[in-house]
Amino acid sequence: MKGLRSKFVKALSLKDEQGSHKNGHSKSHYISKNGSYVETDDVKHTDTHHSSKHELKKLKSHFLKDTLKHKRNHHANSNNEKHENSDKKIHTTVLASGHEDSDYSTFLPVIETSKVKDANHFPPNYPEPKNDSVSSNIDEFPNDSISSASFLSVPQSTPPYLVSQPTPLNKFLAGAENVDIPHSLRPVPRREHSSQFQVSEKRTLVRLPSFDDVHTSEREELFIKKLEQCNIIFDFNDPSSDLASKEIKREALLQMIDYVSENRGISSASLFPYVVNTFSLNVFRPISPALNDYSSDMFALDDEPFLEPAWPHLEEVYLLFIKFLESPDFRASKAKSLVDRRFFNRLLALFDTEDPRERELLKTTLHRIYGKFLNLRSYIRKSMNNVFLQFIYEREKFHGIAELLEILGSIINGFAVPLKEEHKIFLSKVLIPLHQTKSVFLYHPQLTYCIVQFIDKDPSLTKAVLTGILKYWPRINSFKELLFLNEIEDIFEVLEPSEFVNIMSPLFQQLARSISSMHFQVAERALCLWSNEYFTSLVSQNVVTLLPIIYPSLYKTANEHWNSTIQAIACNVLQIFVDMDADFFNGLVEDYKQAIIKQEEVMIIRKQQWCQIEALAAENKPTDYLR
Repeated sequence: MKGLRSKFVKALSLKDEQGSHKNGHSKSHYISKNGSYVETDDVKHTDTHHSSKHELKKLKSHFLKDTLKHKRNHHANSNNEKHENSDKKIHTTVLASGHEDSDYSTFLPVIETSKVKDANHFPPNYPEPKNDSVSSNIDEFPNDSISSASFLSVPQSTPPYLVSQPTPLNKFLAGAENVDIPHSLRPVPRREHSSQFQVSEKRTLVRLPSFDDVHTSEREELFIKKLEQCNIIFDFNDPSSDLASKEIKREALLQMIDYVSENRGISSASLFPYVVNTFSLNVFRPISPALNDYSSDMFALDDEPFLEPAWPHLEEVYLLFIKFLESPDFRASKAKSLVDRRFFNRLLALFDTEDPRERELLKTTLHRIYGKFLNLRSYIRKSMNNVFLQFIYEREKFHGIAELLEILGSIINGFAVPLKEEHKIFLSKVLIPLHQTKSVFLYHPQLTYCIVQFIDKDPSLTKAVLTGILKYWPRINSFKELLFLNEIEDIFEVLEPSEFVNIMSPLFQQLARSISSMHFQVAERALCLWSNEYFTSLVSQNVVTLLPIIYPSLYKTANEHWNSTIQAIACNVLQIFVDMDADFFNGLVEDYKQAIIKQEEVMIIRKQQWCQIEALAAENKPTDYLR
C-alpha cells in the first residue's frame, strides 16, 4: 500500500510540471466498474493545465471506486469459492517513466489479464487482506472532490497483486533477517538460578530446647531431632515465606555445630548416618549448566556470579559436615558405606555452582574426604581427571576448575618420590593441555602451582613441561602471553642448571619474539626476567649460546620500539650482557653489523634484477594472443 500511495503522490506532483510532451497514444489498463480489466487509449497531454487536472481526477475516481468494489465482492465470495490452478502466478509490471513527459497512467500497474481466472477473486498464491475497515459508501468521495490528502487518509487494503515491486533497498533489508550472526554476538540467554531445590510440603517447625537445657543422656536424641528438623527444605526464592521456621532451622544448625566443636566423646558412629542424610537432602540438587561461556570473545569479566539464595542454611550444613569429619572421634572405617563413590560423584558435580562461597566450602569438604577415606583416593584423582579432560576437549564450561586444581596442588605436594608413571601421564595429558583454553586466566595461578610442584618433585620433567608450554604459547592474545611469562619465571625458581641446558635454545627463541612484541607490557615482562638473579646467573653460564639468539631482538627493540621505557630497559639488558663478557659481546656486534650490510647488499642486487626484468618487459611488444 505504501508503494501505491507514493505513486499517487508522484503523479500529483507532476500536474504543475508542464513541459514538452510527446504526441501519440499509449496503451494502459485499469479496473472497470464490473471488475474486468480494460485496455484503453491514454489521453494526449496538452499544455492546458485544466485538461490534465480533470483527467487525473477522473482516473483516480475510477481507480478508487473499482478497488473498493473489488474488495466487497471478494469478502462476499471468499468463504464459498476456492481457487484452482494454484501453481499459476500473476505477474505485475509497474511502468516507471524516466522522462518529464510521462503520462499519468504509467503509474498504474499493467496486469496480464490472461493470467487472472476471476477478477472478483484474489490470485491463489496471495493471502486475503485482513483490513476490513474500508468504508462501503462510495458516494462519500465524489469524483470532483477527491484530493491526495483525502485519498491517502482512507484506510486502504491494497490487493496483493497491486503491491509495487520491492526496491533494491527493501530487498537488502528483507534479507537481513536471514543473516548468520556469529555465535559470540548472539544475545546471552536469560540467567537462571544456579540450582533447584525440592521444597518440602510441610514447612512449619517448632523450636526445640537447646543442648544445655536437657540432661546429658538426652542430648544425642535431641541432636537427632534437630537433624530431622533440618531435613525440611525451604523456598528461599520467596524471601517473605516461612520466616519463623527458617530462623528455627538456622539456630538448630548453629547449636549442633557448637555442640560438635566443644564436646568430646560424641558417638559419631551412631550420629554420622543422620548427618550424611541431612547433608544429602540439603546440599545435593541439580545444578543448572553454566551460562558464562568463557571460550567466547564477548565474555564479560565483570559479570556478577549468581549467589545461592539458600546460602544461610547451606553454609551451616557444610560446616556441620566438616566439623564431623574433623572430629577426633570420627572413624572413617565405619563410614565407608555412607561416603562412597556415588556420594563423591554427587559432591563433585556441585563444583559447577556459580556461587564462589559454596565452591570454597566444597573444596574444604573434598580435602577432608581425601584425607580420611584412603580407599577413595585413586577414584577421586581419576574423577577429577575426567572433569579436566571434559573441560579441555568437550565443553569449556565449568566453574570449579580453579578449586579442583588447588586441591590437586595439595595432593601433588604429598606424592612420594620417585613419581609413579600414572602421575607423569596426568602431567602430560591433563595439566599441560590445560594451557590451551581461552579461559586459562581463571585458574592459571593454581595451574602454575601444580606444574612447579611436579618439576620440584622430578626435575627431569622440565623439558617436557617447557616444551608443552611453548607448544601452546599464544600468538595474538597478549594477556595470555603475560600469564605464560609469569609461569616461566616461577619455573625458573625450581629449575636445575643441568635441565636448563636441554631447553634453553627454544625457550630463548620465544623470549626473543616476546621482546620484539609491539605490546609494551609483553616486551616489558620478557625484559624484566633479567631482574631475576637466578635467571641471570643461568644465562651468564651459557652466554655464548644465548646471546646470538637474543641480541637481534634486543638491538631492534632498543632502537626502534615505540615506547621509550621499553627502549631503556632493552639498553639495560644489553649492558648486562656487556658486563658478562665484553669481548664476546663486541665480536657479536661486529658480526651482526656485517650481516646487516650483507643483507642490504642482497636487497640492492634483488631490486636491480627486478628493474632489469621490468625494462625487458617494457621493450617486448605484445603478441596477438595477449592483446
